[in-house]
Amino acid sequence: MLVFLKLGGSLITDKREAEAPRLDVIARLAQEIAAAQRTDPALRLVIGHGSGSFGHVYGRKYGTRNGVYDAVGWYGYAAVGDAAARLNRIVVAELLRAGIAAWSIQPGALLRCADGRVMQGPEETVALALERSLTPVVFGDVALDAVRGGTIVSTEEIFDWLADALQPTRIVLAGEVDGIFTADPQLDPTAQPIASITPETLAAVVAGLGSSHGVDVTGGMYAKVMQSLAMVQRHPGLEIVVCSGMKAAHVRRALAGAAVGTRISVQEQAQPVSASAAMRL
Repeated sequence: MLVFLKLGGSLITDKREAEAPRLDVIARLAQEIAAAQRTDPALRLVIGHGSGSFGHVYGRKYGTRNGVYDAVGWYGYAAVGDAAARLNRIVVAELLRAGIAAWSIQPGALLRCADGRVMQGPEETVALALERSLTPVVFGDVALDAVRGGTIVSTEEIFDWLADALQPTRIVLAGEVDGIFTADPQLDPTAQPIASITPETLAAVVAGLGSSHGVDVTGGMYAKVMQSLAMVQRHPGLEIVVCSGMKAAHVRRALAGAAVGTRISVQEQAQPVSASAAMRL
C-alpha cells in the first residue's frame, strides 16, 4: 500500500516566528512514522513537508509565488529555495535517526511550471526510489516557470502531480490541530468539527475555510481543501485525511487507516470518521 504523508509547515515549525523548527515535534513524528513502517512492512511512504516559517517568510518578502522578473526577485527565489532546503535537512536527519531510509529529493531541480501550474515533476525519481525500498522525502520548493520566470510549488501541488503517476490509496495531511472545523477554532470557540467532506457537502462548510495562521504564500486551508477534492474526484478510490500531528500517535494511526481527523473523499463512509477535527495545516 502506498501512502503519501505531508507534515505541515505549521506543525513542524512555528509559523509566527522566522525559521523556528519544532525539533521535539519533528523527532516524535519520525518515531511514529518508523513505528508505522515496522508494524506494516508493506506500507510504502512518500513523505512531504511544508516550508513553514522557513521558505514562506522569504516567499512573502519577495513575492516569489507570483513570479520572478528582476535581479532582486531572483535573489529572493534563491533565498526561498535555500530556506526550504535547510528545513528539509532537519526533517530528513530526524527520519534517518529513527531508522527510516529517508532520501531527500529536491523538487525544484525536477519541477517545471507554466503560469503556476506543474507541467513536469519528480515522479520518475520518486518511483525509482520506492522500488529500491527508500522513503522519498519531497518538500514545497521553488520551480522554474515558463510564464512567471520562477514560482513556488506547494507540497500539496507536488502530491497532486505525483498521485496521477503513483496512485496512492491514502494521503495524510498532518497539521497543527486535528482536521477541519466550520471556522478556525483557535479564533472562534463556537467552531464545530467536520468529520468528512465530499463534493456534495463542500458548499455547507466552505464559508468557514480561510487562511492558515502565520505566513502561508500557497493558499491556506481553503486552497488545500479544494486541491484535495479535485484529487479525490480524479481518483475515486483515494481518501485524504486531515489530522493533527500534535496529538501523540495520531499520525501513526492515520497511516494505519484509523478514523482520525477529517476525511475527504468522493462519498461518505458507511461508518463516519471521528468527529475530532480542526482548521489548519
